[in-house]
Amino acid sequence: MAQINKSSDYFNTKLYTGTGSSQAVTGVGFQPDWLWIKNRGTADENIVFDSVRGVDKRLLTDGTQSELTTTNHLSSFDSDGFTVPGLSANTGASSNNYVAWNWLASNTTASNTDGSITSTVSANTTSGFSIVSWTGSGANATIGHSLSAVPKMIIIRRRTGSTTNWIVYHESIGNNNELFLNLTNASTSSTRFQSTSPTSSVFSVSSNSAVNESSQSHIAYCFSEKKGFSKAFSYTGNGSTDGSFCYLGMKPSFVLLKETGNANNWMIFDNKRSPFNLMDDFISPDISDAETTGNANNRMDMLSNGFKTRGTGSATNRSGGTYIGIAFAENPIVGSNGVPSCAR
Repeated sequence: MAQINKSSDYFNTKLYTGTGSSQAVTGVGFQPDWLWIKNRGTADENIVFDSVRGVDKRLLTDGTQSELTTTNHLSSFDSDGFTVPGLSANTGASSNNYVAWNWLASNTTASNTDGSITSTVSANTTSGFSIVSWTGSGANATIGHSLSAVPKMIIIRRRTGSTTNWIVYHESIGNNNELFLNLTNASTSSTRFQSTSPTSSVFSVSSNSAVNESSQSHIAYCFSEKKGFSKAFSYTGNGSTDGSFCYLGMKPSFVLLKETGNANNWMIFDNKRSPFNLMDDFISPDISDAETTGNANNRMDMLSNGFKTRGTGSATNRSGGTYIGIAFAENPIVGSNGVPSCAR
């Protein structure tokens, strides 16, 4: 298995300021396959694009709207980033500050026949990330993901038809439960995964319209764990400013988390918007609100081998609360090149 020594070759956070006109955003380090952009300063939607659906197809993580075809938000995926047309406050308004999270898949697609439904996939087995598209059958089915490893977290969205929620599978809550990326809801029991955990080749979906509606298009973002690069985690809060430590085996650059037992926002922390500890700037994927800054209740330290919560807020550190999420590395603790990661 290939060792990742430079995490930013596969995942990178890019900050930029819009110009109100066509703008090439460079410095990502690769051509992104999944691109998630948020206007940090205003209440504009979290907007996501991917290379499998196409550059002119947008979805909103904080809404239930169907996929929209538009040329106003993204012009192209480029070899070192992407280009925005400057026509929308979501991606490129003049003097507005943005964060863009970028993931690399394969920069191409392939047909996958491992499941009972043939899928179209862009997969990176080195980093454990794939984008999977399929047309629903309306019956229990399996979908090939091309990771050659078991996905620990899967985010699913029906693209077409009527409005619907984002469905989240996470190994820590099991195959009989689900979360919704666009909602604050606690985890609820679910049969959408057929009470069946993913395998190294497929994941299971039921006949439910949110994951497999007949003749409708669906998309999934699948993540397996890669030692030193990515980790689907779970931890228990302690309600203290000397908070809970979550071991990741790497120095994180991005953390997405959610409390499972209560209604609380999803939270995203990253090392570009908050370059120093304490990190108290976060964005919530389930709402369009501007970035929250200087929040004393929900904050964390990113460390050489994980993160430690540093607030008493229920969204990150309720006493006895269970939290799940996924993190991506700034650096592994020690890569195959023998270079250790240092704490901040």
